[in-house]
Amino acid sequence: MTPVLEVRNLVKDYPGVRAVDGVSFAIEAGTCFGLLGPNGAGKTTTVEIMEGVTTPTSGEALYRGEPLGARFRAEAGIQFQKTALQDFLTVRETLAMFRGLYAQGRDVDELIRLCALEQVAARDNRKLSGGQQQRLLLAIALVNDPQVLFLDEPTTGLDPQARHNFWDLIRAIKAEQRTILLTTHYMEEAYFLCDVIAIMDRGRIIAQGPPSRLLKEHFDDVVLELPREDFPGEAAGFPLPLLQAGDRLEISTADVEGALRALLDRGVPLGRLRIRPRNLEDLFLELTGRELRT
Repeated sequence: MTPVLEVRNLVKDYPGVRAVDGVSFAIEAGTCFGLLGPNGAGKTTTVEIMEGVTTPTSGEALYRGEPLGARFRAEAGIQFQKTALQDFLTVRETLAMFRGLYAQGRDVDELIRLCALEQVAARDNRKLSGGQQQRLLLAIALVNDPQVLFLDEPTTGLDPQARHNFWDLIRAIKAEQRTILLTTHYMEEAYFLCDVIAIMDRGRIIAQGPPSRLLKEHFDDVVLELPREDFPGEAAGFPLPLLQAGDRLEISTADVEGALRALLDRGVPLGRLRIRPRNLEDLFLELTGRELRT
């Protein structure tokens, strides 16, 4: 079966830098595909090529097996990371304006219900909260009833409640068998929403697959976390490797009982100890490193 979206050997060069270096992957119909990576990894450039916004130096982006063209533009919806909304228009007027650009699409009232905008439909765009703005931008991306939806860091800057509400909207859209390409810096978001993820670094794909499978392939241990202040003295001499992460210490081990014995022998109180499974953030840091990217 032909993938809905596919990129083959994408390369994008800018003066003095290769932003994308031979990237290839395919996205099947009805899949939520997450593209992750640190700042400067090349994911934004890759997505812009797939959206038809940027021209690759070499390689190709395909929609249903064909080069991007009129069919793609009619059937794609894009929620950019930053979009300026027109002042002095209400939510309903904004949606009506964008809906008028397409011969076919969703009804404005349907979009308002789908994106939970009923209470702000008559509100000026300037008076929307961050979460309300993001829901409006999602509704705009859906006006043409797209088969494929691009979401570029859609929950950046939202509070946890607004973020979880947005996730529910994405899951509802995914249930309609839409194909979604999501970029995000929130690993929990990627795990919750994505069927498949690809991690980029320095212009290349370095890992790809279902999140649960990738975690099983890379880890066979769990993480013990405890506050740094509960660990007496220095870490020197402790039989297990310790990682300091802010105000807490982390111990990675496949032998939980042995780690607990070592902590008790050291006189470490266990009242605030937390044991957690490996997650996508662990995988992301393992593959891309912990150094700050700018």
